[in-house]
Amino acid sequence: MSRVASDAAEHLSRITAEFATQWWHWFFFAQPDVPEPVINADPDSWYRGDPRSMGQEKYDEWHSATRNPDVVRAMLEDYRAGLTIDRRHEEDDRAAGNRIQCPALILWSLRDDLEDLYGDPVKIWQQWAEDVRGHGIDAGHHVAEEAPEALASSLADLFDGRREQ
Repeated sequence: MSRVASDAAEHLSRITAEFATQWWHWFFFAQPDVPEPVINADPDSWYRGDPRSMGQEKYDEWHSATRNPDVVRAMLEDYRAGLTIDRRHEEDDRAAGNRIQCPALILWSLRDDLEDLYGDPVKIWQQWAEDVRGHGIDAGHHVAEEAPEALASSLADLFDGRREQ
C-alpha cells in the first residue's frame, strides 16, 4: 500500500446534517488562516479539558500547549490535510484497491459520539484493512489523558500479538 488511510475520506463520505451540525468545527478549523486569530484570542472558548479526568499534570501540559500559537496552527493543519491531501490519497488508494496489510488496532472513546454517528468503527475499518481489531475505551475525547492504562494495555496487546475479541 502506498499510503495508510487515516479515515478522512471515510468520514466525509458519511456526513449527514446531524454530523455537520455537531462537528461544524471540522470545517471551520480547515479554513486557511481563519481560525488561528479567533482561537488564539480566547483559547478557553475552544478547548475544554478537565483536570479531574485528565490528571492535573497532564491537564497543565495540555492547557499550556493549547495556548501556544505554533501548536494551535499544527493542530489546525491536521484538519486542513483531512479535507485536502489526506482525502485525495485515501480516494486514490480506494480506487486502486489498496488495503492496509499490517494489523490495525481501532480504538475509540465510548463517551463520544462516533458510534452514534457511524456505527461500529471496526466494521468500517474492515473495508480498509485485512486484519482489524479494536474496541471502545471508557473515556471522553481525550482518551490518552483520561484512560492511559486502558490505552496502554490495548497497545501492548497489539504489540505482543494478542488478538482482540
